[in-house]
Order: sequence, then C-alpha cells, then structure tokens
Amino acid sequence: MITYKASGIVLGYLWGGGEAGYPARVITSDNLTDLRQQVKDGIEDGSLDSGMGFQSLTGALMCIETIDTRKIDGKTFVAVDYEDELFGDLTQKQKDLLADAEFVYS
Repeated sequence: MITYKASGIVLGYLWGGGEAGYPARVITSDNLTDLRQQVKDGIEDGSLDSGMGFQSLTGALMCIETIDTRKIDGKTFVAVDYEDELFGDLTQKQKDLLADAEFVYS
C-alpha cells in the first residue's frame, strides 16, 4: 500500500503588508495527483495555511513523503521517500524565502 503525506511552509501576503512564511496544513492521500491538487487548491482558496490568517497565499514549499507499506511473511515493512516540491507561481526571491523558512521550521 502506498500513501502520500505533504507538509511544509506556505508563503502569503500579510494583512498589514509584507510577505511571510508559516507552517502549512498537513495533507494526506492515497493518490499523488490528488495530493498535489489539494495543495494547489489550498493555495488558491487559502486553506493550506494552518492558522496564520494571511490575506492571500502565493505558494508553498512542501515535503512530499511517499510511504510504501508491505507485508512479507507476516512482517510489516515501511519504506519512506522524501521529495521537496514548490507550488505556485513564485519569483526566485520568494523561492529563497521559502527555502530559508523551511530550514528554520525543520
């Protein structure tokens, strides 16, 4: 069985002006395409934000975990792969801001 989990940092515009990063809501799915779509939809409708309350979101840097669980001879084995993925139409400066925020967050 393969499942997917995305966690990371959203980037958004603050109500008082400026731009900041904040931890994103964690998303899980059994389908990678669905997971990516949920992230994109969450950026568009603002729901990917885990509580900061941005005026609007511009993008996100998400770590996508691929979790492969298998039973072999009655034993359960789990393999996990990690891959960072950027979402949104971001400038290089915004990408750098997200990368810096991820370093501080992790």
